[in-house]
Amino acid sequence: MLKDRSIAVLGAGHMGGALIGGLVRGKLVSPKDITATRRNPEALEELRRKWDIHTASDSRRAVKGADIVILAVKPQGAGATLDEIAPACRKDQLFISVMAGIQTSFINARLKKPCPVVRAMPNTPVLVDEGATAIAAGAHAGESDLKTAETIFKAVGRVEVLPENLLDAVTGLSGSGPVYIYMVIEALTDGGVKMGIPRAVAARLAAQTVYGAAKLVLETGKHPAILKDEVTTPGGTAIAAVHELESKGLRTVLIDAVVTATKRSKELSDLFGK
Repeated sequence: MLKDRSIAVLGAGHMGGALIGGLVRGKLVSPKDITATRRNPEALEELRRKWDIHTASDSRRAVKGADIVILAVKPQGAGATLDEIAPACRKDQLFISVMAGIQTSFINARLKKPCPVVRAMPNTPVLVDEGATAIAAGAHAGESDLKTAETIFKAVGRVEVLPENLLDAVTGLSGSGPVYIYMVIEALTDGGVKMGIPRAVAARLAAQTVYGAAKLVLETGKHPAILKDEVTTPGGTAIAAVHELESKGLRTVLIDAVVTATKRSKELSDLFGK
C-alpha cells in the first residue's frame, strides 16, 4: 500500500520522528521516499543521519513532492503551517494529522482543496512501537485512505478506527493516558522503596508489573475485572489492597482524569482547530 509512495513529515519532533522510525524499521517505505521538516536544524540533521532520509527547511517544497503528508506540528502552529503549504497541495494527496484538537474540516478549509484527510490520535509509546492510535476519516477520505493511515500507525503499535467526534475522548484516554500510568509506576516504586526495596529494583518491578498486566489483558481478551478476581484470594494480600484502593477512590480519580483531559482537548479544538 505504501510501496513507491513518497511521504512528507511536517514537524518531525518526537511523534513525527517515531513514525519515521516505524516506517523505516518496518521496511514499509524506503528512506529515500521520506522527507522531514522541522524548525530545529540540529534535530533535523540528527534525523537525517539516523534514518538516512531527506530533510528540508521549506515545508511547501516538501509537500509539493509528496503523495502522503503527515502533519505533526503543534496545534497552535496548525493554521500558519496549513496556510503556508496550501498553494503546493493537490487534491490527490492524503493528509494525515496528528495535531491534537485540530478537526479535519479545519484542515480542508485552510488547504482550500477537498483533499482526503485522516485525523489520528497516537500516544508516546509509539516511540517503542507500542503505541495506541485512533484514526478517523474526514469528509473527503475514503476506505483506502483509512487503510493507508492504519498501515502507517500499525508500524508503531495498535490502531482503532473511530468517528471523529470521539477523538477528543481518545485524547483523554489513551493520548494522555501514559502520563497517568507513569504516575502509577512512580507511586508503586515509592511504595516498594518505603517497604525496603532498593529504588532501581522497585522501579523495574513496578514497570514490568504494569507492562505484564496490560499484555495479559490484550492477549487473553479477558475483562480486567475477571483477571482481578482471579488473583484476589479470600483473605489475601491482593483483596486487602483492592479494598484500600477503592476506599481512596482510585477508580473515580482515573475516570475524572480522562474527563478533564477530554474537556481540555475540546478547548484546544475551539482555540486552534475550528
